[in-house]
Amino acid sequence: MSTSQLAAPSTRSVVLHDTVSEALIEQVREDGYGVLRDALSPAEVAEINAEAVRLCRGELGEIGQGPQTSADESDADVLRRYLCVHHPHKLSDVVVRSLSCPQIVDALTGVIGPNVKSMQSMLFIKAEGRPGQPWHQDEYFIPTRDRSLTAVWIALDDATVENGCLWVLPGSHRRGVLYPDREQDDPRFDCSIEAYDFPYTDADAIPVEIPAGAAVIFNGYLLHRSLPNSGRHGYRRALAHHYMSAESPLGWKMPADTSPAHWDFRDIVLVAGEDPYAYKGIADVTRAYVRPDKEGGCDR
Repeated sequence: MSTSQLAAPSTRSVVLHDTVSEALIEQVREDGYGVLRDALSPAEVAEINAEAVRLCRGELGEIGQGPQTSADESDADVLRRYLCVHHPHKLSDVVVRSLSCPQIVDALTGVIGPNVKSMQSMLFIKAEGRPGQPWHQDEYFIPTRDRSLTAVWIALDDATVENGCLWVLPGSHRRGVLYPDREQDDPRFDCSIEAYDFPYTDADAIPVEIPAGAAVIFNGYLLHRSLPNSGRHGYRRALAHHYMSAESPLGWKMPADTSPAHWDFRDIVLVAGEDPYAYKGIADVTRAYVRPDKEGGCDR
């Protein structure tokens, strides 16, 4: 299949859907992503941003590999020390509630099905000058048996090209292929691996500029990236959650001595419907930690 057959035209504009509609669900299926304008209210966004300060100050509990902060530092200086905190829902009830916001759950049940579970949250801070992430597919990191992985990326500030919004390659999810990956040393990006050798170019990408409170809902196979925050001041804060169908066992963080046929990662939060594997119980094994961003070196 040629690049021209697969590539989305770079002139496409981002559609912001005001409600969870068939048009939104269809766009996620066809293009691999869609935007829900008012996923969170201004009050909910403000509450999460206030909670982020408490989280980064260590008031909610220990964050693995987190930087040292002091009480005399301003909130702004404390936040600038962080790029991304994984699993903030392990420390914050406010973040836990955001996993199952009604509008978001409505969209997820339309995209995934009636039974939905979540396994991960991420709080991105990305102050001015901080890096983005290279092209990647979320399914590479969180493999699902039924290809149901779906991300919900919620803007906590207006996300713009200048401050490092998401960029997507529309339609790149359709083949259901995980492209090759490699380490990268591009100063624009954090320590994440990058996908390569896919039938698209950067010219096919479109920026997903959205207002605070809007959410990008996208497929786990969609190629996406973000660039550094090149603004002169301010953050590009975002809260990203990952979900999948509750019917599928989750083959994530599998121990080396375990059969893939029997493994099911159970540190999950059910957000809709029923859990067919409830008899297995719920685990509590993940902890909040900080993503490496090259400033302290990459653990390779």
